Amino acid sequence: MTLNEQMTQLARQARVASRELAQLTTAGKNSCLLAMAAALEKNADAIKSANALDMDAVAKSGLSSAMLDRLKLDDKRIAAMAKGLREVAALADPVGRILDERVRPNGLKLKKISTPIGVVVIIYESRPNVTADAASLCFKSGNAVILRGGKEALNSNQAIAQIMIEAGKQALAKFPEHAIQVVPVADREAIPILLSLTQYIDLCMPRGGEGLIRAVTECSKVPVIKHYKGVCHVFVDADADLKMAGEIALNAKIQRPAVCNAMETLLVDQAVAGKFLPAIAQKLYEKHVELRVDEKTREILNSQLSTLNPQLRAATEQDFYTEYNDYILNVRVVDGVKAAIDHINQYGSAHSDSIVTKNETHAKQFLAEVDSAAVYWNASTRFTDGGEFGMGAEIGISTDKIGARGPMGLDELTSYKWLGIGNGQIRT
Repeated sequence: MTLNEQMTQLARQARVASRELAQLTTAGKNSCLLAMAAALEKNADAIKSANALDMDAVAKSGLSSAMLDRLKLDDKRIAAMAKGLREVAALADPVGRILDERVRPNGLKLKKISTPIGVVVIIYESRPNVTADAASLCFKSGNAVILRGGKEALNSNQAIAQIMIEAGKQALAKFPEHAIQVVPVADREAIPILLSLTQYIDLCMPRGGEGLIRAVTECSKVPVIKHYKGVCHVFVDADADLKMAGEIALNAKIQRPAVCNAMETLLVDQAVAGKFLPAIAQKLYEKHVELRVDEKTREILNSQLSTLNPQLRAATEQDFYTEYNDYILNVRVVDGVKAAIDHINQYGSAHSDSIVTKNETHAKQFLAEVDSAAVYWNASTRFTDGGEFGMGAEIGISTDKIGARGPMGLDELTSYKWLGIGNGQIRT
């Protein structure tokens, strides 16, 4: 079978499954999800064995420690996948909600109801837990899903998907056989072929680095929901609680630096820079974070922390646009909240940005004027996540302005249709 025939078969099977999925009851879908969660935990050893094959294969490839961390599956992460499935099962079914009702003067009754999108392709890199997250959300929202993970996680992704499919079959006699499919080949040509099949595929969502997302967007003939990169900021205002600011900044940068909601640039008001920067720089240095700084930051740190001199690099214009996904951080001193907002709106990626301050006026200005999918006051950018937002797992984070924006959960995976109920009305 040629690659084109393989992808067409996957897409055609998904289309058939999507129609079957749309007929499942909420109880039926939930029973499958709960069975899948239990199966992931029961088969944790098999998942870790498959993951070990992937880890061994990439260990010599030169991937950064942060990227290797994204690939690794352990008991804790497998338990988190199962927990995510149970949370999705506990959420309200997004399909069949009445979004609008009206009666026209001629007596025609109109009702707008939520419906599944249909067939969704998810393209992602490294993180095999996305397989479970994406499959569960698509399944609950009545969408068939075709999963295309990175070649570095192929064994892990196939193991997770197969365990979920088998559990679904055991839990529900009418489980659609091709509701969840994994592209079985690593050939890059599979993606443009798959995304040309507009008669079967309704939507594509790429998750990964900017290069992947741009490549998918440029080749796709089906709609793409995307975020190109996560250049996230924390701004320490002149009226910040500096202890809180330090804790938030550290969490935003080092808790998981390889994810899209990690901080890439720290902005500090010049009024508190002399006090705040030496303390936070020392803590970042202890965590082996490389600092790329503007001239004002360099002057402050060189005068107070001579041990940091070798760790400081001058930040370039391009650095402020860069998503590092690593232990690298830009630091810049700014003159007030307006300067911070201007910097974020120029260099940011409209993903997640935070202000730390006790000044409500400054906070409200920041929240109103920063044009990002998620904007925080006195909280870490790391909360931009479907699970943290109470959506269960998430299928991705959108920085688009049309359609979904921010973490995408169940509601964002639905469309709608109008039902018209009459008693013989004709238009004149």
